This record gives sequence, C-alpha cells and structure tokens, in this order.
Amino acid sequence: MKDKLQGKGEELKGRVTGDDSEKYKGEARQTVGDVKDAGREVRDKLEGREDPA
Repeated sequence: MKDKLQGKGEELKGRVTGDDSEKYKGEARQTVGDVKDAGREVRDKLEGREDPA
C-alpha cells in the first residue's frame, strides 16, 4: 500500500511540474505496489488466510 500511495504522489508531482521522468517513476512504483499486493494475496491463500471482504 505504501508503494502505491508514494507512487501516486510522484506521478501527480510529475504531471503538475511537467517532469515526465517523475511521472513514470511514480507509475512504476505503483506497479511495484500492485505486484506486492498480489504476492501477499497468493501467500495468504496458500496459508489458508482468506480476505474477509
């Protein structure tokens, strides 16, 4: 979750300032957050912990 929030901030900063590299860095960090979340979901399912939602 931290990566996704930090990435969103970087992306927005890049969009506001017109800095494409900052924007892309933010998008990449959000993708890292998505991958980490997916990994946690897989781990939890393998360990028998289902998402209560």
